[in-house]
Amino acid sequence: MALPTLRIIGFIIGIFLITLAISMVVPMVTLLVFDRASELNTFLWSSLITFIAGLALVVPGRPEHVHLRPRDMYMLTVSSWVTVGVFAALPFLLARHMSYTDAFFESMSGITATGATVLSGLDNASPGILIWRSMLHWLGGIGFIGMAVAILPMLRIGGMRLFQTESSDRSGNKIMPRSHMVAKYIVATYVGITLIATLAFWWAGMSPFDAANHAMSAISTGGFSTSDQSLAKWQQPAVHWVAVVAMILGSLPFALYVATLRGNRKALIRDAQVQGMLGLLVVTWLVMGTWYWATTQLHWLDALRHVAVNVTSVVTTTGFALGDYSLWGNFSLMIFFYLGFVGGCSGSTAGGIKIFRFQVAWILLKASLQQLIHPRSVIKQKYNGHRLDEEIVRSILAFSFFFTVTIAAIALGLSLLGLDWITSLTGAASTVSGVGPGLGEVIGPAGNFSSLPNAAKWLLCAGMLIGRLEIITVLVLFMPAFWRH
Repeated sequence: MALPTLRIIGFIIGIFLITLAISMVVPMVTLLVFDRASELNTFLWSSLITFIAGLALVVPGRPEHVHLRPRDMYMLTVSSWVTVGVFAALPFLLARHMSYTDAFFESMSGITATGATVLSGLDNASPGILIWRSMLHWLGGIGFIGMAVAILPMLRIGGMRLFQTESSDRSGNKIMPRSHMVAKYIVATYVGITLIATLAFWWAGMSPFDAANHAMSAISTGGFSTSDQSLAKWQQPAVHWVAVVAMILGSLPFALYVATLRGNRKALIRDAQVQGMLGLLVVTWLVMGTWYWATTQLHWLDALRHVAVNVTSVVTTTGFALGDYSLWGNFSLMIFFYLGFVGGCSGSTAGGIKIFRFQVAWILLKASLQQLIHPRSVIKQKYNGHRLDEEIVRSILAFSFFFTVTIAAIALGLSLLGLDWITSLTGAASTVSGVGPGLGEVIGPAGNFSSLPNAAKWLLCAGMLIGRLEIITVLVLFMPAFWRH
């Protein structure tokens, strides 16, 4: 890779680090509000170190007449996520006096909006650390949306090519004429939904501080909470339903919010993947809610609420929990394990395989069966108003295959480190999918990842990064051809 290209990548990463350093002002202000000025040094030093590192990359300037090629964007995407994770870990390292492995694990889980944690005692934790965890979710969420809408389609590996132009609009026009306008609208929408969710959580019974933290976690589908009990700390049903709505809003395509703001009022409700995800949620709520009501002493509405929170959390890969759903029985365990692979919509903050890939797979299966019945027929395959060409089908097949292989490889590695098979398999699946908690006594909804060996934590960090960046973006860097001129 040429030196001018590396300079551009370094320049952009430097801007990211400076932004990260400036964002540490928010935890500092939070500490002053909570009269915890003695803890300011943690973020002052972290911010200073991060700012100097970013400045060192920016000062040389950006080379003129040199532009990033699509293949260079792979390097930029992966290196920026890793670098931000390295420096975002500093507050955890300095404040909690934890090992760097644990600090980096918490940081990577934050910016990838995974929600797996090694921290306990959150109810009495520093408000600065709590708000920083939630901010990492929030910053990582908006960063991923930007990547999904702007970068992945250009690299021909994301699903947004099926949604970013047309977007259920019969006119077939693009959402916005210029990409920078798309970015402005998406950021405005992201901030607006976060503010509305904060007010809604506050109205439902949370303190303003808890409301802001949970709003950032819910919109980013991250899952960090300010309590070890997660949402179970708040017994008000309104809090739980606000969380359900906020998680769903974060898992819908933000490009369609832009289309809605520009006058296409039916952009969301006409979209095939939105319809599919909402349909899946409602059906699962009703089936599991009725089953949970029949097997417990809860009122049907209370059973439905518990199921709605936990199911929505798993499907949208958020990671909030209302009670320990791993104690609900083997049937529910299998359902939650399956749902963890689904994910939200393409172009949202959610992880997982994504709804549209399942829908496209179903269309392809039906077409294959029809072809067997009528071998000479010509079957047109369309999804969301787009023709399913060979390139889209190939990219979906490749992603799905490597998604499965990645989980299998990480699970095998964890088992080699001495972890039991439930912890190994669900830990790998939950981190690659971005769900957060796994299943079992160790990393289930009632546990955390602190007791795992350091090697396992680094392996799971790799899983978070690979899963968040849509698998192929990371794997391509390991191809020898990538490094040839």
